[in-house]
Amino acid sequence: MARFELKLPKMGESVAEATITSWLKAVGDTIEQDEAVLEIATDKVDSEVPSEVDGILVEVLFNKDDIVKVGQTIAVIETEDNGNASVDTPKAEKAVVEETAPAVAAISETVTAAQHSTASISSNGERFYSPLVKNMAKAEGIAQAELDTIQGSGKEGRVTKADMQEYIKTRGLQPVQLDATPNEQTTQTPTKTEIKKPKTPLSLAEGDEIIEMTRMGKLIAHHMVESVQTSAHVQSFIEADVTTIWNWRSKVKDDFMKREGENLTFTPIFMEAVAKALRDFPMLNISFQGDTIVKKKNINLGMAAALGNGDLIVPVIKNADQLNLVGIAKQVNDLARRARENKLKPDDIQGGTYTVTNVGTFGSIMGTPIINQPQVGILALGAIRKVPAVIETPDGDFIGIRYRMFLSHSYDHRVVNGALGGQFVKAVKDYLEAWDSNREI
Repeated sequence: MARFELKLPKMGESVAEATITSWLKAVGDTIEQDEAVLEIATDKVDSEVPSEVDGILVEVLFNKDDIVKVGQTIAVIETEDNGNASVDTPKAEKAVVEETAPAVAAISETVTAAQHSTASISSNGERFYSPLVKNMAKAEGIAQAELDTIQGSGKEGRVTKADMQEYIKTRGLQPVQLDATPNEQTTQTPTKTEIKKPKTPLSLAEGDEIIEMTRMGKLIAHHMVESVQTSAHVQSFIEADVTTIWNWRSKVKDDFMKREGENLTFTPIFMEAVAKALRDFPMLNISFQGDTIVKKKNINLGMAAALGNGDLIVPVIKNADQLNLVGIAKQVNDLARRARENKLKPDDIQGGTYTVTNVGTFGSIMGTPIINQPQVGILALGAIRKVPAVIETPDGDFIGIRYRMFLSHSYDHRVVNGALGGQFVKAVKDYLEAWDSNREI
């Protein structure tokens, strides 16, 4: 018999971690090669992790909703083939703990000292502790007697990683009294002084309904709050006359459909203009983290899309400045279709350098979008409206009916000043208004 470690596979460029959404197999189940063992989610894309071998699932190292990094061992499968390489499980689990511990709590000097004095922890007839739990206990200086007091939520009362994380969060709120020998210290010094604020109770009236947020909704909420707390958001607005584009599209869209089998929407036209403006103003095609600015070579345009359930997703058109209008149109339609069908791959939503969102789809004439971190700008396209406007001609000014729209540019004022932010959105407007009405496609 051999033990095969199932690791979280690499799922695409820039994908570093995933959230476990469900286990499809339980400990003791027989698994065939290529059979799905669990479901995971990377940002907003769901996928399955298949087994690479035939065997029996003997150990699960993470629970539902845990975040796992690419390359980490997530389960152990016992196989009959002795030729399968077996990796030292405790070392892999130690790596899991070392990466998880910083996100759980900072280890104080008191805990560091306790690590050296804590006796080895072992399972007994009533309590089973996985290697992961043992390593977490050691990292936090939790002795056997203290560990035995933690209430487990796992199968048969087992202490899980989530139980340990919750216990560590609240451990420092009061001293922990341990059973001790005459030579041992009986009181553990609290490791944290921060008092956790109690949750505000819900105020419900008769007939109110409680709706739990979806996993995607929680991720979106977190990203939005994080972005507002990170970037100094500022906006510039400009109005563009797109009458020429409106008339040109009406003239060519039917032929385009017959020839390409694709709809020609306004989105690829706007994307082309944004890509051109980013070439003119490359300091908006950057990322900003800490004190470091990364000027991006490729122009990868994210296009925010609303799904049927109201959630959002941002697939990316890679190297948009190198595509012609037909290429952009095909990319837009393909990504939008696969987004609606929940068939996007992790790579489809990675690597964006600038984002465009079409708030006009919902009838809004303008918006103040939130930056998609670590990018520094996002452009909102308002609804195209037929309005009376002043038309300037050599013979004088006239009032006429025109198709116009607002462009709303949100940018990070830490690295993009008002001049650059305004010049960029003005460039987009100029490209749209200079559209060639005789353009071939």
